[in-house]
Amino acid sequence: MMSYIRDHLTKLGVLTSRPMAFFVVAAYALLWLIFSSHSFDWHAVATLATWMMTIFIQRAEHRDTQAIHAKLDHLLDKIDATDGRMASIDRMQPEDIEKFRKSHVPG
Repeated sequence: MMSYIRDHLTKLGVLTSRPMAFFVVAAYALLWLIFSSHSFDWHAVATLATWMMTIFIQRAEHRDTQAIHAKLDHLLDKIDATDGRMASIDRMQPEDIEKFRKSHVPG
């Protein structure tokens, strides 16, 4: 059950880094204005601003993570004696990666 939840949370994090997430929030704001304009006050603006900033931060973080992964993939391809376990570490859950690092990284 925990693995199922972790998998879906990871997928949700990736989905929120996609440009479509911006349009979902924009559509939500538009529908809010259409169907409940009387409740669209400064709290609504603050809520939407918070959601948009979250999406922007998530997108920037995802971009940085993808760049790091691309660089590491390139380095792993160039090293002949690469440990096979490292090549598939990106398929692991974050908690499992932390355990792997603690058990395989000196210091």
